[in-house]
Amino acid sequence: MAGFNAEVKRLAVVFHVQTQDVGPGARYVESLIYKSGKLLSSRKTDYTSSLASPQLQVRVQQIMEEQHNAILREIADGRFDHYLTPEERHPIPDKG
Repeated sequence: MAGFNAEVKRLAVVFHVQTQDVGPGARYVESLIYKSGKLLSSRKTDYTSSLASPQLQVRVQQIMEEQHNAILREIADGRFDHYLTPEERHPIPDKG
């Protein structure tokens, strides 16, 4: 199953979010949040309770989409701003 990759611009900073199913052996979906190539945070959602479901692939896809989109919204809403430097939080406007 393919994962999701997205870039979100917040103020003058680009965050990269990568979400994937780690696999039935691990039994969780993982999202990684990066800024300038540095891993800032991760989020995992366990799907062990869905393993016996005949709709497992559909459920895992749903978890991936929901988790990925939630993180994108959180970045846009400023919930990851604590990772920004003071200069990134208050960029100096261009004088041109």
